[in-house]
Amino acid sequence: MATKKQFNSFEEMLANSDVPVLVDFYADWCGPCKIMSQVLEQVNAQLQGRMQVAKIDTEKYPQLATQYQIYALPTLVLFKQGQPVDKIEGVMQAPDLVRHLETKL
Repeated sequence: MATKKQFNSFEEMLANSDVPVLVDFYADWCGPCKIMSQVLEQVNAQLQGRMQVAKIDTEKYPQLATQYQIYALPTLVLFKQGQPVDKIEGVMQAPDLVRHLETKL
């Protein structure tokens, strides 16, 4: 079983990831975020090894939401080598999200 790397900060994790990182910006009170959480489990299983998923609670880390201009929830941001390369707002079905991400990976 592969071990997960430990990082000291969000930025360090993004910059040092071996694969693109899809960050789910969410809040616990957000109904559509709960739907996307289930979708992301399916997407993560399908794209395993090609990317990783990270979750950021915007209530706990509002500075990150501000930094990455998150104005709606849920918002997904795809990072490559520490840089944002794609942003998706709202709910998507798993097959549509997989198709979209495959063009970016």
